[in-house]
Amino acid sequence: MSLTLRDATLADLPVITEIYRESVLNGVATYEINPPSEKEMRSRFETIIGNGYPYMVAVDGDRTIIGYAYASGFRTRAAYRFLVEDSIYLAPEARGKGAGKALLVELVRRCTELGFRQMVAVIGGAHPASIAVHRSVGFEHQGTMKATGFKHGRWLDTAIMQLALGEGQSSDPPEDVYPDTLYGV
Repeated sequence: MSLTLRDATLADLPVITEIYRESVLNGVATYEINPPSEKEMRSRFETIIGNGYPYMVAVDGDRTIIGYAYASGFRTRAAYRFLVEDSIYLAPEARGKGAGKALLVELVRRCTELGFRQMVAVIGGAHPASIAVHRSVGFEHQGTMKATGFKHGRWLDTAIMQLALGEGQSSDPPEDVYPDTLYGV
């Protein structure tokens, strides 16, 4: 599969919305039960982009969007400002073919360049494929929260994985890396 990664645009939102819709209805990567509208997905996209986080799509050789990924804040408290959470969603036909790993590698690279120091993956359903792709990029398992979601008639565990970015915890981060106004510092 020939794959290109690029920044997501507003024009990509119909396909992004459909990929997410399929994940909501059929998967456990997200604990949402009802798929959000394209209007809601636009609002989420604009918030993520507006806060300076990367948001990208994977495009296959015939120019079809087959997946997307973004980073976002883990929590809104100021001390968390150097920690991001990754999110990756793939169309069913793209799963298991390397698009998820390519998106994750690029997301890690971009977040490192932005000055973030840690990335966390909150993996719904403790999904083995998602755990494997994160492990292949260097994430370490930090724990499993048991029975944290109930979807598709069953209880789901949530795996937590983490990757140090750049210097990680080996030095203090520069205070001017991320705008204080975002977190009210």
